[in-house]
Amino acid sequence: MQTYEQTVFQLILHGGNGRSYAMEAITAAKKGEFAEARRLLEQAGAELQAAHGLQTALLQQEASGGQPVVTLLMVHAQDHLMTAITVKDLAAEFVELYEALKRQTTES
Repeated sequence: MQTYEQTVFQLILHGGNGRSYAMEAITAAKKGEFAEARRLLEQAGAELQAAHGLQTALLQQEASGGQPVVTLLMVHAQDHLMTAITVKDLAAEFVELYEALKRQTTES
């Protein structure tokens, strides 16, 4: 069983990985590499899903009577995760936008 601090660091790790994959997806889409962009978005989603699982476990622990430990590190982890989720959502929109622009320029 991992410690609270290890769980918090795992949240930061998975959130950061998810954000990085999402940013790489935008870069791939900008280059016209749409299959790669979608693959990277899937990886981002997998990382964020792993983080969400950790977050859910912490919430369940609190709901079952455990006292929450709110440290600056946990606040940072939550902020990191929420930012990563937002970046991933926006990256998906950017990939779609770049793909639509590519279609328009090739159809013209």
